[in-house]
Amino acid sequence: MEALFTSTAVVALAEIGDKTQLLAILLATRFKKPWPIIAGILVATLANHFLAALVGTQAAAFLDSPAFRYTVAASFIAMAAWTLIPDKIDDLDAKPPHFGAFVTTTIAFFLVEIGDKTQIATIALGAQFNDVVLVTIGTTLGMMLANVPAVFLGNELIRRVPMNVVRMVTAAMFLIIGLWVIAETAGMTHVGA
Repeated sequence: MEALFTSTAVVALAEIGDKTQLLAILLATRFKKPWPIIAGILVATLANHFLAALVGTQAAAFLDSPAFRYTVAASFIAMAAWTLIPDKIDDLDAKPPHFGAFVTTTIAFFLVEIGDKTQIATIALGAQFNDVVLVTIGTTLGMMLANVPAVFLGNELIRRVPMNVVRMVTAAMFLIIGLWVIAETAGMTHVGA
């Protein structure tokens, strides 16, 4: 259950102000159909994060060594720094394809999420917890917790949430997880020595 709760919390916080959340707002204002957009976010996130968690668990299975665990820890610490850099709506293509809200959202979210910090976090969480299902459910739940209100509340939500505080809390969570993995790995290495 730790994998589920940690994955949910990390991604929900990391997603606030992220370009995919800004995309959700953009699509909501363009299509004005919240339910197909929410369904598209869900489908795209399940697919993208399942693959990311799978990559993480497979990498952990093949590279179960202290060096790999330190690399995972470093990736969490790097995520902490990356989280402090705000995303901008200008980074997104403002003209989605001429499909309906569901298809446009599904395609756009899947593509925009590739290489995004929440996808990288999902890979790292998959490697850390070695549980594709719980990590996928957790990260998808985190995405939905952050994006469903964005679809319904749009720009009003972004104006009222202090992004600097959210970014700092999220960065602190990534940093704590990274340091925890280092301490855990150092303890395993010390016991095995």
